[in-house]
Amino acid sequence: MLALYLRVEKVLYVVIAAIGVPVNSVAIVILSRGKCGLSTCTTRYLVAMAAADLLVIISEVILYQIKYHFFTTNFLFYTPLCTIIRVLTYVSTDCSVWFTVTFTFDRFVAICCQNLKTKYCTGKSAAAVISITGVILTLKNIPIFFTYGPKKIIDNVPWFCVPKPSYFSARGWVEYDWIDTILTPFLPFAVILILNALTVRHILVASRVRKALRTQSNGENRSDPEMESRRKSVILLLTLSGNFILLWLTYVLNFIYYQIMGTLGAEPNEIEEIISQTGRLLCNFSCCTNTFIYAATQSKFREQVKSAVKYPLTSVLLLMHRTKP
Repeated sequence: MLALYLRVEKVLYVVIAAIGVPVNSVAIVILSRGKCGLSTCTTRYLVAMAAADLLVIISEVILYQIKYHFFTTNFLFYTPLCTIIRVLTYVSTDCSVWFTVTFTFDRFVAICCQNLKTKYCTGKSAAAVISITGVILTLKNIPIFFTYGPKKIIDNVPWFCVPKPSYFSARGWVEYDWIDTILTPFLPFAVILILNALTVRHILVASRVRKALRTQSNGENRSDPEMESRRKSVILLLTLSGNFILLWLTYVLNFIYYQIMGTLGAEPNEIEEIISQTGRLLCNFSCCTNTFIYAATQSKFREQVKSAVKYPLTSVLLLMHRTKP
């Protein structure tokens, strides 16, 4: 069963790489142009999320998973380089998760905290939050470099990288692993759920109040541009955060299972290994989905994508027309 799963997983990781690299690259380019009708701060958070997702695809999917599935050995298996790739994977994954949290908080402030909105929901604040978050997460993951050691030493050259036995037994590393898991993804799970609940509650209450006031003043129930704008914003927010929670859920439940059973670091059986690998696969797949969510929820983003697709074809046809005798 495990052998069959690994063959399927090999194909799926190629699909994730083939989808993830172009769609995240397209999202970064289109969003950076600022023509999607989104605020500057929202645009910067979405660009940061797309960049982090792209980095996860490169470091985890291409340089780690595909490397192990398709190559028996190459220079990427050299232990120091392999370890750097693992650290880069941890940093990019943390950034992908926490940029989702910062985006969720930004939308919560924009919708629910009108007094704070003008000061916090700006392009400058977004850039500062993204930069500070990235630096903190990078520093937090530096110790990961020291948790890996070589699996083999051939002609005095270390190859491959595997967690050191002390990582699962030494008190300091066990505590670090708990802190790492709490920070990604347990705390983000809790923060996103709480902020979304408060945001939805605020939207429902404000919608009822505005609807009643407009009915009293106009004598009829007309469309409300302000509530329509909030509705679109909350749809994007809930879709992105809901996608994150759904695709990370298997990983979270798997970690809880290992903690309850007290078998973290032990050799898993086939079923446990399949569930563990599936959770990891779904986490990586989450890095491919945000661009499709933008396209599904934002009409102006769809228009920009269509223009980007049509532009090369239009340019070729125009060039051919000009070169005709």
